[in-house]
Amino acid sequence: MEKYEIIIYWSEEGQVFVAEIPELPGCLAHGDIHEMALNNAKDALRLWIDTALESGDPVPEPKGRRLVYA
Repeated sequence: MEKYEIIIYWSEEGQVFVAEIPELPGCLAHGDIHEMALNNAKDALRLWIDTALESGDPVPEPKGRRLVYA
């Protein structure tokens, strides 16, 4: 699986953890616990990429993050 950034945060409104993959527009998931949100996000990521490839849409390359030492 590609290495896309996944951001997980608590949603007061939904009372769930939300996991977003910013590099893939509209790709997000949620779960009652942190781990569930992460696992659901990984599933959503695979589905997003599969759907884009089947439709002939471009799939952004993961940008990755640099590790910077201060």
